[in-house]
Amino acid sequence: MRRLLAIPALSLLGCAAPPAAPPPVAPPVAPVAVVAPAPAPMVHVQVLALNDFHGNLAPPHGQDGSVLGPGGERVVAGGAAYLAAHVRRLAKANPNTVVVSAGDLTGASPLASNLFHDEPTVLAMNLLGLDFEGVGNHDLDRGLAELTRLQRGGVWAGAPALPSTGAEPPFPGARFQYLAANVLGPEGKPIFPPYAIRDLGGVKVAFLGMTLEGTGSVTTKEAVRGLTFANEAKTANALLPELRERGVATTVILLHQGGFQEDGGTFDGCKGLRGDILPVLDALDPAFRVVVTAHTHQAYDCTLGGRVVTSAASYGRLITAIDLTLDPNKNDLVDVHAQNVPVTRDAEPAADVASLVADYEKRASPVTERVVGYQRGPLTRDPRAAHSASCETPLGDVIADAQLAATKGAGAVLALMNPGGIRTDLAPPAAPGDVQPVRYAAAFEVQPFGNRLVTLTVTGAQLRALLERQFKADRPRVLSVSKGFSYRYTYDRATKSAAVDGASMRLDGKVIDPARRYRITVNSFLADGGDGFAALREAPERTEGALDIDALVAFLGRTTSARAPLAAPLALHRVTGNACE
Repeated sequence: MRRLLAIPALSLLGCAAPPAAPPPVAPPVAPVAVVAPAPAPMVHVQVLALNDFHGNLAPPHGQDGSVLGPGGERVVAGGAAYLAAHVRRLAKANPNTVVVSAGDLTGASPLASNLFHDEPTVLAMNLLGLDFEGVGNHDLDRGLAELTRLQRGGVWAGAPALPSTGAEPPFPGARFQYLAANVLGPEGKPIFPPYAIRDLGGVKVAFLGMTLEGTGSVTTKEAVRGLTFANEAKTANALLPELRERGVATTVILLHQGGFQEDGGTFDGCKGLRGDILPVLDALDPAFRVVVTAHTHQAYDCTLGGRVVTSAASYGRLITAIDLTLDPNKNDLVDVHAQNVPVTRDAEPAADVASLVADYEKRASPVTERVVGYQRGPLTRDPRAAHSASCETPLGDVIADAQLAATKGAGAVLALMNPGGIRTDLAPPAAPGDVQPVRYAAAFEVQPFGNRLVTLTVTGAQLRALLERQFKADRPRVLSVSKGFSYRYTYDRATKSAAVDGASMRLDGKVIDPARRYRITVNSFLADGGDGFAALREAPERTEGALDIDALVAFLGRTTSARAPLAAPLALHRVTGNACE
């Protein structure tokens, strides 16, 4: 039942009703506070970089087994097991760590790796935790098909250097990725991915790999047949819009090209950097702020125009530790710092890598331990160590003599050897005064390419032009010459050119006749125009001979003994000049 409202009697008599109560006033609504999200913290990424490892599984020796420290001291360094130990120690400090190499991981390798087609080096890098390798010129020494096999795994296509034990597991290939933005195959496409992207703490970092544009001139023709090498800076700059579209905050370039410090520059310094790397850096877009370089086997750590540029020497003697500070709010690199860290041998070597190296050294020992000669004291390939103003070196002289001796039957009267083909000193581990056997492994490390000797014909005028061509590159490449030949030159550093005194060019005491034809011996790399000596490519009457390493081994066996060892210093009087002052 609805309840009726009682109305007062006064209202029925016409009296006015009392006013209605005002509606309740709602309390004021407090404004809602809009709290901006806290900015995301900075992301710290560590890049550990190496370059030009060249299969140096065992600790390198001599000059190549140390780096110049800040006080002018030599710091002993290198060896794959020590390298792995230092990489793991540094990686523990930051979970956002990427391990990279800027080329020449393989090629020109010592026998423990070379005899097995550099499979041991790839396996060691798998254990070490390498992530990316920007392809270098020596990675291509055995051609694209073989480099592809190292990436994917599979069986070596050629004859094995050593008999199989039957117990080796199938080669699995690299767990790291080769990168090659500017190496184009026959179809005009990169032979490997140009870059890779890692998401690190929510920020994307790209790694872009390239080799030097001039790879075709510093690698044997057969190995790079069908490949072209694009300009480094143009390649990187063209990829920049694509990288930005993919949300990359910064890109680390792994570039197999490099430079040189002035004399006295230390492993973590940047004293007057010069060389072929500089025009590449000048042409790169400023957005590329980190460039890991290689190829020259030099150590430096530079900041050039707001860009960090590094190189970790060679043979695993240094690790470049690069710290990137990234702002995820702006998706940008806000700070970068680099330091070259020596791979000292006072650390406990990584047991798994040490075991791998020992296994391959044992399997190679029937070849590596063979005695091929005797020496007293080291023979250097380094003009500075030899105190040679002309760039002549004791080891270069010995190799040139060996090549002449091996090709006299082809009519050779002179042999020339390129310095880049001499990969290390012939340095026994014993005290300098002791007579030591030279083992095949040590000789092979000096000349690991397996080039054949080629004897060809040039005129005296062409020989003079060839010698003047030694000075046309970013730095002099003075050829070693065999006994009996001598000449004098004057080098102008400002113009990077030299004049060879024609009257000083003598063979067995007689002045070289510009019109006369001479039979000279070079290795097949030079004969194909390598290192810029294109004129040799056209030289006629070519006779192919023995392998360069076989010529050296035969020469040592024939001319040395325990009673009459090869000894340094040899008299340096074949070349007179000033390019290495």
